Formats: sequence, structure tokens, C-alpha cells
Amino acid sequence: MPTKRSLPAALKLARKARGLSQEAFADVSSRTYMSTLERGMKSPTLNKLTAICQVLSVHPMTLLALSYTGGNAGELDILLAKIRREFGTLTGKS
Repeated sequence: MPTKRSLPAALKLARKARGLSQEAFADVSSRTYMSTLERGMKSPTLNKLTAICQVLSVHPMTLLALSYTGGNAGELDILLAKIRREFGTLTGKS
């Protein structure tokens, strides 16, 4: 089921899908910080996002894709095709 398109919504969806509480992230973050992220009051650094994704057992790009698509698989295909084209253009490797 599609959700709101945002990092906070994706983070909360992924955490709940994994059956994790905010306290499960204690090794990488406080419960309070996780709450502020899920409410969109703060934005994580790339390093913090990577650590959070390790707890979720997902690649950071997966969480970002969920953020941009709201969980819509059709939009995921379009997004991945766009990323592949842009990646090829930037690296010269199509």
C-alpha cells in the first residue's frame, strides 16, 4: 500500500515492517533521535542513515527509493531506470 513520500514515512514504514521498536536502534541512536527523524524534525547525515539501515538490514538506497516512491512498485521501476541513465551519464558507463 502506497504511503506518504518522505524519508520520515519510509523510515517508520521500514522499521515497522521489520518489527523493530525505536529502542532497537540503541546501538546507533537514541529513541528520542529516532522519534525526531520519524516525525521529520531532523534529517540524518549519510553516516547516520547508513548505520540506521544496517539495523534495518536494508541498503540506504532502498530506504531512499521507498522515500521517493511511497512504496509504489511501478514508480520504483521508473525511478531505477532514471537512476541507471543518470549514473551512466555521470560515469560515462552506460
